[in-house]
Amino acid sequence: MSNLNSPHPKILYIEDDPASRRLVQRVLDNKGYDVVVAADGLEGISMAREHLPNLILMDINLPSMDGREITTRLRSLPNFSNTPIVALTANHSPGSRELALAAGCTGFLTKPIDVTSFPGQVSAYLAGLAEPLTPTEKSEHLQRHAQNLVERLENKINELESANKRLRELDRLKSDFIIMVSHELRTPLTLLSGYAHLLDEQVKQTNNEMLPAEMILGVAEGLNLGVSRMRDVVNEIIKVARIASGTLDLALGPVRLSEVVADVFEEYAEVCEKRNLNIQIGDLSRLPIVQGDGEQLKSAIYHIFSNAIKYTPDGGSIFVVGRAVGDTVDLIVQDTGIGVPDSEHRRIFDQFYTLGSIEHHSTSKFAFQGGGLGLGLAIVKGIVEAHNGRVWVESERRDVEQFPGSTFHILLPIEQVRPSVKL
Repeated sequence: MSNLNSPHPKILYIEDDPASRRLVQRVLDNKGYDVVVAADGLEGISMAREHLPNLILMDINLPSMDGREITTRLRSLPNFSNTPIVALTANHSPGSRELALAAGCTGFLTKPIDVTSFPGQVSAYLAGLAEPLTPTEKSEHLQRHAQNLVERLENKINELESANKRLRELDRLKSDFIIMVSHELRTPLTLLSGYAHLLDEQVKQTNNEMLPAEMILGVAEGLNLGVSRMRDVVNEIIKVARIASGTLDLALGPVRLSEVVADVFEEYAEVCEKRNLNIQIGDLSRLPIVQGDGEQLKSAIYHIFSNAIKYTPDGGSIFVVGRAVGDTVDLIVQDTGIGVPDSEHRRIFDQFYTLGSIEHHSTSKFAFQGGGLGLGLAIVKGIVEAHNGRVWVESERRDVEQFPGSTFHILLPIEQVRPSVKL
């Protein structure tokens, strides 16, 4: 169905800039034209098929598909072999006009438009005006257009291959994460099931007699341990989900990092003693007080410390120091562990990412190269960035025999710009 005999010719304008779309639409609407707009090439092709416009105005520099590529595609469709397609672009570079015409455009107009003469130009193209190219110009620029298409196609193929590689990697990470979650939950579920069964057996054997207090306490401790471990796993998943969705709320207030580090170390003191880890904490009492969420920052430092413990062999050392750097505080956690390869410095902060094979995954979170969900450093990154800070790692290489070590930096601003922050 054509609009050629319509009293209000239909014009399709394909343009990614909203301000340009509004201006052209208003100018042509005032002259009695029926204007429809599209924001990109694929939408423009779809709307051209739906509306069968009498004329198409086309920006050249469009995302995904540029105007010349869209024009070539439209010219291959049966209903658009003779439809006027006019390039409307801010690109005045030499050869732009000829390249557009060689690609199939009927005319070439430049932006910004002159609102007084623009409707007349549109009317002329609707009446049959077509800007010519000499055979030599057409041949030369058609070849150049073909070369551009091939180059763009090559780039798109490379982009698709990269995206496909990333999708395969994400699929692997997802599968690994499911396996690790099952491992992490199996131990506490075994504890809960085992102690519940033990309690049931004891009740049946006592024949309504009172259970020994020591036995009740032992069962209660086992059940609490299982529940605590399950709660930790669920809390990690919830926290990283909030970070990813932008719903992590911060309750800002004055925070002494020396006290936060002391609290974290106290939680790990027994583990460090069992594994003979040498922990040295510098004098953090002189660090400036920062504005932050104390509990969230404690969680971030906890995960950094947990990472250092997991990847430092028994008998190794962990050092914690801090320094004021301008209007920021740099908290540094250094270990004598297996290190991080240079290529993984950024990726270790991605969700679900773990170094090494999960075949060696252990549910013992604090053993050397022990288990975890691969969420700890992602949580650290989310919390620190929510505080307008930055976290990064410095390490020469990964070496499970020489132990080059790693140094993690948490850089936090002393003052926050806003009274509350949401990711």
